[in-house]
Amino acid sequence: MKYEMNRRDMLKTTIGATVAATGLVGATSAFAADDSQQSADRRDVKRVLRIAHLTDIHVQPERSAGLGMAACLRHVQSLPDKPDILFNGGDSIMDSLRQDKARTRVQWDLWKRVLKAESSLPIVHCIGNHDVWGWTKAKSGCTGNEDLYGKKWALDEFGITSRFRSFDRAGWHFVILDSSFPDGDSYKAKLDERQFEWLAEDLAKTPNSTPILVMSHIPILSAAAYFDGECEKTGDWKVPGAWIHIDARRIKDLFNKHPNVKVCISGHLHLVDRVDYNGVTYFCNGAVSGNWWKGRHQEFDEGYALINLFNDGTFDRDYVRYGWKAVDA
Repeated sequence: MKYEMNRRDMLKTTIGATVAATGLVGATSAFAADDSQQSADRRDVKRVLRIAHLTDIHVQPERSAGLGMAACLRHVQSLPDKPDILFNGGDSIMDSLRQDKARTRVQWDLWKRVLKAESSLPIVHCIGNHDVWGWTKAKSGCTGNEDLYGKKWALDEFGITSRFRSFDRAGWHFVILDSSFPDGDSYKAKLDERQFEWLAEDLAKTPNSTPILVMSHIPILSAAAYFDGECEKTGDWKVPGAWIHIDARRIKDLFNKHPNVKVCISGHLHLVDRVDYNGVTYFCNGAVSGNWWKGRHQEFDEGYALINLFNDGTFDRDYVRYGWKAVDA
């Protein structure tokens, strides 16, 4: 299986809102279409970082999910061109929104055990909605006063102190967002006011010459959201605010002020797509668990994304199948 497409082939990738229909997707940022000119102009372009984006692992004791997570981590680290770093896109465990403390503990213990045993790479974490403990109080039995309630448990497991943050590496600036906003006993995809203000300040103080990658669990913008469920069954498109950021207009208006925001990566939908809008590329990068460890989800097998970042602010993305076969139980 070919994991990495030739750069010249990448430059020929159609730019637009694309829902990929294969298990291996290649893409590159949008610049001129003249392939020969690109080759001449990009002789000094060098890759500065290679990321493996693993999202929606949804590990649980059932369906051999721990073995599947281990198989994925082994696959990543056995690549001839191994990534420098892992980006965990959230929903690390199957679910804690609706689970009691004992069931949540079992899942986190399994996740930590597999990660420690199977990965030696540095890792950056993002909180997914299913990593949040107890918001569905009727099922979790939580009161809201527990020490680990909400996102505190996930923060402790990830060893981080803030649900949103940024850092610099290899000439790029990275922003990690928290997409899950409480909405009754469930959630909606948006940034709270404190986080949005922080994001605006963070982008403003980042030099214009520094390219920016943003990771969120839930997509800011996605074509695949239209195919997550049957959004058209009423005779009109109805895409829930839990499937894609309800504040996407506000965020894209902010990005418009900062043309060095190059690429946003997400998961959540367990589907693979690419949307290019107003100079920003939005990648939804499938799921390690596929159809929640029940096999392929719609057109997409269990997999992860490889993202190459270059010193001129360009990038490419491949979606890689790691060969997992679902078990019956």
